Amino acid sequence: MKIEISKALIEDELLLANLLNLYLYDFSEWYGNAPDPEGRFEYEWLPSYFEDPKRTPLLIRADGEPAGFALVKGGPRVGGPEETWDLTEFFIVRGLRRRSIGLQAASFVFARFPGPWQVRAMDRNVGAAHFWTRAIRAHTADAFTITPFKSEEGTAWQVFRFLQE
Repeated sequence: MKIEISKALIEDELLLANLLNLYLYDFSEWYGNAPDPEGRFEYEWLPSYFEDPKRTPLLIRADGEPAGFALVKGGPRVGGPEETWDLTEFFIVRGLRRRSIGLQAASFVFARFPGPWQVRAMDRNVGAAHFWTRAIRAHTADAFTITPFKSEEGTAWQVFRFLQE
């Protein structure tokens, strides 16, 4: 399977919004939220990924078809140096998981942005924590740290930190 990662262009905004809807639907399991009256889960920060130079929207394709996305932001979300890269959101479509697409895509994303990184996984999302441990361990040859973090709302997270050279 050929994996391609490309920067999303403004003409890709609808595709990215549709993929984000699936992602946010998955997250409703942990947040307990419902869709809006039209049956959608909206990602309020999506426009900023096409306007803010510190944000980069990436599309992931498998054999030319949409497979997921990664949203990267320059600047730490949970402490750290100002030049830290933050993997704000990352998603692979359920039907394409467990085929190494996510591992390959994550490694490509990290390599594209040199410097310190942080990736968060919600404690309740056991699958994500397992995936990120595996992906970051493989990408960094085990050169990373994990620290606990609790948000203002009380949600517990694991924060993975490493340096991409």
